[in-house]
Amino acid sequence: MRGVLTAVVALVLVLGLSTGCSVEPRLDPNVTVTGAFGVEPTLTFTSPLDVSDRRIEVLAEGTGDEVVEGKAVLVHYWSESGEDGSVIGETYSDAPRAYLLTVDAVGQDIFDTLSGRKVGARVLQVLPAEGDAPPTVTVFDILPTRAQGAAVEPRDGLPTVTLAADGTPTITSTDAEPPLEVTAQPLIRGEGPQIEPGEIITVQYTGATWDDGTVFDSTWGQDMLPAAFPIGVGSVPAGWDEGLVEQTVGSQVLLVLPPGSGYGGNDDELADTTLVFVVDILAATGGPEGS
Repeated sequence: MRGVLTAVVALVLVLGLSTGCSVEPRLDPNVTVTGAFGVEPTLTFTSPLDVSDRRIEVLAEGTGDEVVEGKAVLVHYWSESGEDGSVIGETYSDAPRAYLLTVDAVGQDIFDTLSGRKVGARVLQVLPAEGDAPPTVTVFDILPTRAQGAAVEPRDGLPTVTLAADGTPTITSTDAEPPLEVTAQPLIRGEGPQIEPGEIITVQYTGATWDDGTVFDSTWGQDMLPAAFPIGVGSVPAGWDEGLVEQTVGSQVLLVLPPGSGYGGNDDELADTTLVFVVDILAATGGPEGS
């Protein structure tokens, strides 16, 4: 990470896709989960919950990419104490969490719960008490880590973008003169809601120079994770605010930022350079009204 983005990501990365359908499966007679994928679930059980063994159940099968060990996985989760039903932690009011799917990064229980699942899956995990920790009931929604939607034909004169099998973009420069104003060209049109100022967006991105396509920043790659930050409130380069507000979740957007709209300080080596970003918008949460 560089510059402003580095500071913002560090601040909010404490780390929507929505199928619109409601799932009401039962793990056993003591636990019921209701609610649509991607939306805060409702857990119903009689407390204190008597749990003797770890239990994992897929409440909704995903149809997207399979999560892969050692790669990034993006989840929303809701976790309650089985002792009294109090909320231990949740992400639906903030931003989804990105993790490397390894035992070292997430622990054996979460690793086993998420391994082999597909994007779009909702999974229920019930763990017994351990030491002073109470039994826990947790729901995980597995979100995409790349843009999803319909391809859009880009206008002429812009750098070309090709995607690897995992979604990693490669930016190829063009001999055309760069635009003098911020340019936002959707490459994939997502079907999610429009981004509003003040929301926290979760993205994958690659940044390169217009002149020769040199990559200077990226969330793609070994041990890298999606980033999260507020949008439309001056917390990121001005061109990001201008180009990403009102885009839709699930979209991939090619941003061209002329000098002055990207990294800005006089001592920044990129201050006088036209920059190109390919941004995959994975989620948007929060906002002025907490929407």
